[in-house]
Amino acid sequence: MKKYRVGILGATGTVGQRFAQLLENHPQFEITAMAASDRSAGKPYAEACAWKLPGKIPANVRDIIVSPIEPPLDCDLVFSSLPSSVARETEEAFARAGYPVISNSSSYRMDEDVPLLIPEINADHLGLIDKQRENRGFTKGFIVTNPNCAVISFAPPLAALHRKFGIESVILTTMQAISGAGYPGVASLDIVDNVVPYIAAKSPRSRPRRRKYWEPLLRAALKKLILRCPRNVFA
Repeated sequence: MKKYRVGILGATGTVGQRFAQLLENHPQFEITAMAASDRSAGKPYAEACAWKLPGKIPANVRDIIVSPIEPPLDCDLVFSSLPSSVARETEEAFARAGYPVISNSSSYRMDEDVPLLIPEINADHLGLIDKQRENRGFTKGFIVTNPNCAVISFAPPLAALHRKFGIESVILTTMQAISGAGYPGVASLDIVDNVVPYIAAKSPRSRPRRRKYWEPLLRAALKKLILRCPRNVFA
């Protein structure tokens, strides 16, 4: 089986670390490039990365020299875990340079010609890639995004239920971890003995994003809990 050579953008961050961990010994992907900020570029990954996940840094990436976050990279495609503040410009640069970009960032999620993909639900949306290339002047490259942590947890089971029985309305409460704030996180005095009942940046986003999958009416309440990583949904 062919292995695709993968580059990770934002490789030293927590999400980049998770990419490295999940792709270790993967049958179809081999990490050949790690890219991060200027302060990390030029160093071996093990030296540049303050590893925060359980377990050790995967042996296959320890000695990879971190590259700047710009093309070219020695890979066939890139997974992006960049913060939204820099993701839009950088991901476009890679797509324009001919790289398929699989983005975990929110920057392109609501663009009409960018697939917001859950393969079990809307794999046919990959057909947007041809339109995206036409609209943006890309040649070989393209951008595909994934949903945020809340939507990805409830969309697959709801889609299956909708296909089988039909859904008219859903009321959801999501319990999200403080890891969503990134490292080093938020001040302890803001979170101890506290549940944040409304997240301005997230609550309004679930409604338009689910319309890129399916259309039954959705009412969602999102709350932030003092959990390290899990996301929980109650319907």
